[in-house]
Amino acid sequence: MLIAITRLQEKSTDDQVRCAEYGHHCVPVSPLRARVHQEEIAWFVGEVDHNAFDCIFFTSALPARLIGPRLSRWPRVVAIGPQTRRELAKFGIEAEVLDSYYSRDFVPYLGGWIAGKRIGIPRASVPNPDLLASIEAAGGRVTEVACYSLLPTGEPLPLGKAEALLFTSAMSYREACWEDRAGLLLVAIGEVTAGAMRSGGHPPSVVGDGSLEGTLQALNSYLEASPAGRPATRSPPGQGRYSVPGWGMQARSIRPSPGCWW
Repeated sequence: MLIAITRLQEKSTDDQVRCAEYGHHCVPVSPLRARVHQEEIAWFVGEVDHNAFDCIFFTSALPARLIGPRLSRWPRVVAIGPQTRRELAKFGIEAEVLDSYYSRDFVPYLGGWIAGKRIGIPRASVPNPDLLASIEAAGGRVTEVACYSLLPTGEPLPLGKAEALLFTSAMSYREACWEDRAGLLLVAIGEVTAGAMRSGGHPPSVVGDGSLEGTLQALNSYLEASPAGRPATRSPPGQGRYSVPGWGMQARSIRPSPGCWW
């Protein structure tokens, strides 16, 4: 299956290799681009050099790619998922990985260790007040640094002959310009993204565990359970319904995502 995967224009990945391991091909599509904040990155690296943090939490691969090569020393490092850990490993930085790939699990993962600790979080300029509140409630002290901003490209996603569209974040869904069509399988990388898609009228047929590997496993399980190993067939755009033979009818909205109107 050819899968279109939303990725930042600036983010290098090994998606092709990992998709091939599960029997698929992929093409990156970019609803967002990053504007890097070099001064913020330089400040954060300086703080790390001066032992300002007891732990750094990398919530995505791009901050790891931007900051990793500049670090000469580091404290305890936690990565949100395997892709972020792989990015850090390129620079000789060993990182722990959360048991599940959601920032809400950061505090439970650290447990009582976090009390009194200084936590540094380099990330996009997308607020995550729940994460900050949970760290502070557990007795930690947190410094969040916006090392880049996410900006919509405003360009239609070049889906071409893609049979599936995988959204890798809630923001990539909300800001994407794309045209739904009959037969296009919608996939969410995890529950947060799936929630945004449902709210926008595009409930995903497949939901992963927050990682690409877990999503590809879920996709293969879905295809194996579908009749003849193929995805559910959907009515042409405008009819707003799709069906799986023998599984009944389910309501479905057929329209562009909220971030872009055709």
